[in-house]
Amino acid sequence: MAAVSTTATDLPIRRNTALLAGIMAVNSAVLQLVAAVSSLTFVLVTGFEKLLGLGPAIFLTASALSAFPAGRAMDRFGRVPIILVGFALGSIGCVLTALGTATEQAVPVIVGFMLVGASGGVALLIRTAAGDMYPPERRARGISYVLFGAVFGAILGPAVFSPLFSGKDKLDASILTIPWLVAGGVSLVALGLAVFVRPDPQRIGELISGGAAVESAPAAPLGEIIRRPGVIPALLAGFASMGVMVSVMNLTGYVVVDHRNHAQHLIFPIIGAHVLGMYALVIFVGTLIDRIGRIRALVGGLVIMAVSCAAIQWLEGVAATAVLLFLLGLGWNISFVAATAQLADRSSAAERGKLLGFNDLGSALLGASLALLGGLALEVLGVAAFALGAAAIVILPVVWIWRLGMGAGGFEPPKAEPTGLQPVPFGHSGTPPGERP
Repeated sequence: MAAVSTTATDLPIRRNTALLAGIMAVNSAVLQLVAAVSSLTFVLVTGFEKLLGLGPAIFLTASALSAFPAGRAMDRFGRVPIILVGFALGSIGCVLTALGTATEQAVPVIVGFMLVGASGGVALLIRTAAGDMYPPERRARGISYVLFGAVFGAILGPAVFSPLFSGKDKLDASILTIPWLVAGGVSLVALGLAVFVRPDPQRIGELISGGAAVESAPAAPLGEIIRRPGVIPALLAGFASMGVMVSVMNLTGYVVVDHRNHAQHLIFPIIGAHVLGMYALVIFVGTLIDRIGRIRALVGGLVIMAVSCAAIQWLEGVAATAVLLFLLGLGWNISFVAATAQLADRSSAAERGKLLGFNDLGSALLGASLALLGGLALEVLGVAAFALGAAAIVILPVVWIWRLGMGAGGFEPPKAEPTGLQPVPFGHSGTPPGERP
């Protein structure tokens, strides 16, 4: 154990955290393009306006179907190799989508959306790597350090993509070709950053949790992990918050342009405000969650989301919509980080990718279903049905989460890994000396 402790004190946690945050920044810039124009891309290429939700639904379904196998692969092969594959697929997907918009062919766009969605499913699992590198009592903060990188993506996205739409009043598919090509190049930047993340965060998690002893401990089946106290409340919150957030985010661009008659380039400041809400306060949110407990944070985040969704029907201006999307992102931030921390608390390094991948599978499938239903509701019933429906879905599980969380004693994070192995004694903070982000 002494040798393990010596190795652990030399781990480059701060460097890895900064690199993972940089990857999140690049990924969030690409996701802003997806959120802003995926519906428009599909409608302009296919002409099927009543199926406008199908574009983001394809993206979200691919993200869902990739999340669980990607999480299992991360547990088997490590975090970094799967991240590299994910961003390679994302770059190829953006190029194929660009080809589809240039030729007005639906097949390249659909395949491109599938690959970009698969990449998004892998990118979301970057938080698994973040959870690996910090002990339970500091895990929410550690996850928040990595997610904070997306704040820079909120600035990068509008800076890169808004000028590509400025002055283009006529809506046709060819306008979208260059932005999708640029997104393909941006995805390669994230791939390049991932190459330098070493040692693999999974190995850091093993060292923090007990080194060689963890390597020999078998991972529990998924069904057994889900039955652990506190897991179901976190999964419920994860499903509801992510499912509603991604569906509303991906359909807002269509609401702004088609229902509110705003210019297309104004979508990006609104989506940028949403991404700021998702990540700008994440460091403070992580610290807050570690102090007040996971369940209070899960419930509070969902309530904020419900209020912001419901208000979409009343506020129509660009600035007001941006504020609502900011609040939607903030509510998601609180519930998402709390759910991730809770799930990471209840799993070992050998189980974490599988459990978070399962959470992402359910979340993205719900998001895809809601995107389809939301698109249909927008066209048939209008904005009010879309807004109130989203608010109802995100608020429904709150009472159940609270009751289950109370019964599981879910207010405080555990002080040791669920395997029973004690963390390596890094000091009072649980972080290697000299490695404090």
